[in-house]
Amino acid sequence: MTKGELKKVTKALEKNGFISCLFDRRDDFYRKFLEDIRDIQTIGVGGSVTVRELGLIDRLKEMGKVVVHHWIPGLTEEEDEPTRRKEMVCDAFLTSTNALTESGYLINIDGIGNRVAAMIFGPKKVFVVVGENKIVKNIEEGIGRVKNIAAPLNAQRVKAKVPCVSSGKCEECDSPHRICRVITIHERPPFRTEIRIYLLNEKLGF
Repeated sequence: MTKGELKKVTKALEKNGFISCLFDRRDDFYRKFLEDIRDIQTIGVGGSVTVRELGLIDRLKEMGKVVVHHWIPGLTEEEDEPTRRKEMVCDAFLTSTNALTESGYLINIDGIGNRVAAMIFGPKKVFVVVGENKIVKNIEEGIGRVKNIAAPLNAQRVKAKVPCVSSGKCEECDSPHRICRVITIHERPPFRTEIRIYLLNEKLGF
């Protein structure tokens, strides 16, 4: 997208009540993000390839922040669920979004639901980092993007036993292992939750 088109998206987000910033350079994003979380002590991190591509967890730990996240090698099933619950009661929650419409709506699909739950009610501040590749025209296109791009790639990543792993697209499956279970659309930030969206002019995550 052009810089002008991206600016329109940030204006749409702001019109909807989100706090939004656009960045052409990662260094500028890092500077602003680290400034925004300066006074925050505990940060929950959702399952997000984008967050990890940007190396944000390491940067937060270097600042002495308490980071709670469940993407830890060797984490047992008994440890996984309480960790996800702890993410939801941190001072802030850091994640990405599966799709962002040109009209400023956030679209997400979860399997367990802890990520979208934390984006709705829990931490008082939610930080959402988004690459320009996730921008879509409307809600319909956004849901299609999640089901046919993000979900199959996520299913491949976790080695889920679902048909989209091999087909690369949504099969609207009835598999007991189906990962598309909860769809949320943020038209506005929920009352009592501040949502800051950092839009980067580069491709990030899926």
